[in-house]
Amino acid sequence: MSWLVLIAAGMLEAVWATSLAASKGFTRPGPTILFVISLTLSMAGLARAMTEIPTGTAYAVWVGIGATLTVGWSMATGAEAASRARIALLVLLIGCVAGLKVVG
Repeated sequence: MSWLVLIAAGMLEAVWATSLAASKGFTRPGPTILFVISLTLSMAGLARAMTEIPTGTAYAVWVGIGATLTVGWSMATGAEAASRARIALLVLLIGCVAGLKVVG
């Protein structure tokens, strides 16, 4: 169950990171509210997962999921350029995150 909570928390990390950028320095209320809610839920999920998953592993997985989804979303929406190298690096990152689960 902790792994599912951690995965959801990592996904929420991508939501808050994206909404933070969309808030334009907290000047847009909708993205700002989404940022606060998703940040709170993401941190609560990470904290919950850390009760059963070692801190280093939980944090690395949380960041890896959030970073991969954030970059993937940015490339999908055209906010960042996609390239073979970037996609390959994201695949490697996903592999490393999965590896932490396998050995943990």
